[in-house]
Amino acid sequence: MEQYIVTGMSCAACSARVEKAVTKVPGVTSCSVSLLTNSMGVEGTAAPVDIISAVTEAGYGAALKGAGNADSRSPGAAGTTAGGSAGEELLKDRETPVLKRRLLASIGFLAVLMYFSMGHMMWNWPVPGFFAHNHVAMGLLQLLLTVAIMVINQKFFISGFKGLIHRAPNMDTLVALGAGASFAYSTYALFAMTQAQAEGDMAGVMAYMHELYFESAAMILTLITVGKMLEARSKGKTTDALKSLMKLAPKTAVVLRGGQETEVLVEQVKKGDVFVVRPGENIPVDGLVLEGASAVNESALTGESIPVDKAAGDTVSAATLNQSGFIKCEATRVGEDTTLSQIIQMVSDAAATKAPIAKVADRVSGVFVPAVITIAVVTLIGWLIAGESVGFALARGISVLVISCPCALGLATPVAIMVGNGMGAKNGILFKTAVSLEEAGKTEIVALDKTGTITMGEPRVTDILPADGMSESELLRLAGALEQRSEHPLARAILDRVRELGMEKEEVSDFQALPGNGLTAVYKGSVLCGGNDTFISEKAQITDAMRAQAEHLAGEGKTPLFFAKDGELAGIIAVADVIKEDSPQAVKEMQNMGIRVVMLTGDNERTARAIGKQAGVDEVIAGVLPDGKESVIRSLKKNGRVAMVGDGINDAPALTRADIGIAIGAGTDVAIDAADVVLMKSRLSDVPAAIRLSRATLRNIHQNLFWAFFYNAVGIPLAMGLWIPVFGWKLNPMFGAAAMSLSSFCVVTNALRLNLFKIHDAGKDKKIKRKKEKEKKDMTKTMKIEGMMCGHCEAAVKKALEAVEGVAQADVSHEAGTAVVTLEKPVENDVLKKAVEDKDYKVLEIA
Repeated sequence: MEQYIVTGMSCAACSARVEKAVTKVPGVTSCSVSLLTNSMGVEGTAAPVDIISAVTEAGYGAALKGAGNADSRSPGAAGTTAGGSAGEELLKDRETPVLKRRLLASIGFLAVLMYFSMGHMMWNWPVPGFFAHNHVAMGLLQLLLTVAIMVINQKFFISGFKGLIHRAPNMDTLVALGAGASFAYSTYALFAMTQAQAEGDMAGVMAYMHELYFESAAMILTLITVGKMLEARSKGKTTDALKSLMKLAPKTAVVLRGGQETEVLVEQVKKGDVFVVRPGENIPVDGLVLEGASAVNESALTGESIPVDKAAGDTVSAATLNQSGFIKCEATRVGEDTTLSQIIQMVSDAAATKAPIAKVADRVSGVFVPAVITIAVVTLIGWLIAGESVGFALARGISVLVISCPCALGLATPVAIMVGNGMGAKNGILFKTAVSLEEAGKTEIVALDKTGTITMGEPRVTDILPADGMSESELLRLAGALEQRSEHPLARAILDRVRELGMEKEEVSDFQALPGNGLTAVYKGSVLCGGNDTFISEKAQITDAMRAQAEHLAGEGKTPLFFAKDGELAGIIAVADVIKEDSPQAVKEMQNMGIRVVMLTGDNERTARAIGKQAGVDEVIAGVLPDGKESVIRSLKKNGRVAMVGDGINDAPALTRADIGIAIGAGTDVAIDAADVVLMKSRLSDVPAAIRLSRATLRNIHQNLFWAFFYNAVGIPLAMGLWIPVFGWKLNPMFGAAAMSLSSFCVVTNALRLNLFKIHDAGKDKKIKRKKEKEKKDMTKTMKIEGMMCGHCEAAVKKALEAVEGVAQADVSHEAGTAVVTLEKPVENDVLKKAVEDKDYKVLEIA
């Protein structure tokens, strides 16, 4: 996606106009314009020069991000450095200071204008004698002060009339027409007053004096500027999370050049350079530790406050803090390739995309301004026909123009998306697009990969059961000595426990690894053996009690390893891929949200069910081969929106197939690339947190859209004067301008409330209403079938099931070992079971 800076946009009608113009360019496949960040994301083969030309012809300015144009506050070009000064410069709020200067100047002139026009006329405040008796001079002074305010706020007129010329009227057009009409009519009244005074008609002079609306024109411009400044200031705060990320990366690095330590700018660090980091310094780029050891605080990237120990061979990331030791590292990823830069780019790209819900506001915004101008004209003509004065009718028409606010509609979605994305980034949850942020909250089924997602992903010692006459420490010492030379993953679990307890390494001789069976070695003259029960049964006698304990451990999903010394059983050490501490709680939180949790694993049914029971999942699908996960997801999608959570290369097809793919941050780059949401921390509790944040963001968008539509639905009839005959309610154009200013400010402020949202607080979770859930559940059945080996098996089972009366369709997968049966009418389980088993396959379960 190419990102561009767009200048000159003032409301949702502008962004809709730009989007429409660029979409028509040959070669553009998609275009998304963000009013919030003044940015545009374009996909396709169109040349940048053609895209920029299209934007220019539409009446706006455009430039490629990072091409030197700094007239923007957009967050996208941060990838040019590791979050360095270029990205920060683009995020700098330039709009607020300019608007503040304009506002202060406007208020200065407005105060003088209001003193003469309202203070003197209504409350008899003192003025120089020359003005007290010369109404034409008073009118001329008001005209000059109003002209000064119009010159200060000329941007409204330039942008507004430019939009009108290009047949793309925007919010500035409404303001320019409202203020311009007030000024034009007041100028006419002033000339008429001059003529009346020349003719000595004082009654006519006083009548025209009350037809002067200079203060309305000036007040409209000033109040809209107030709203614009408040809006710009609030919009600036929506990118605070991104700014704080950019500020994390150090500006310099200490690299070794010719054996000497040299301080260079971080942009000058190249891949392969060796750099050093002292305690208390931030790590400048991603690297691999060559020498030294330290505790590194990675909270900047993951939100995890506990420091992580790093030693030679471990990786470190840019912007993390070296807390204790001196380390020497080799740069592996620099510039826009660092983890930090990729996070910033991800958040930036998400801001440049558009959520599906925003399209509702876009459609309205496209016709909003022309419709409002039409309503204003109809209002003006209507009141003139009704017999009201030109001044009265004009005031109603101007009120319609200035109270109508397309900005509130245009900002309703992007401000909430930006704040939600920032909140996620601060908590180690990255949504790649606005679509993923919106859709994650609609999840109905979560499919969890077991290894590395629910579990730690590496075996750990869980139980030590010494035989009679043997202590735990002695059994562990013998096992550690035997496993010292083994390369099996289970051996590593035992050696890790030995290391944790501070035991010394023991040497063995005559070591032999017998594939599929076990290990043997000689330790201090004694023969040690280790392996499964079949292997050890040939070397030593295993008592019934020990065998029963081993069976119990296996039932819990653990792997019992038997050890013997000189023909005598020494004991059992159980090893398992243990579940993460937060997994059961995370599963429970998802279930409390009304989400069905399914675990996918290639393990056997027994082990899988043991892990599934510990985690508390609703369903376990075992024996799934790596390439079978995608077909399981396809089956699950028939029952609702599916989110797939995984971390391995073999999870990538399933992550892509799911409605929402969620990659655990410690996983592979392939999984992360395939996912829609990336969890920087490898904690399952971040999955319900991501769903919770998505729901909160969507709720905020709905609130914003409601108030934006409600405001216009109530404000426009009031401005038209429709309630005057009923209640006598009449709206002054100045109050209309004030209401318009506050509407956008209120929408942005409401979005900023998301910053206070606690994404890990499950106290307010609500269950989603799943459409026709009961009907779906009653009319589909999932069968677990053993014995299917290929596509021919699938076809045989499918044909047998679909031949049963009442079965509409059967979706069969030999990889997953399942058949999802869709029924037209109730069918007994026994009938389905018989149909499959008559084909010589075994039905394990029907759910």
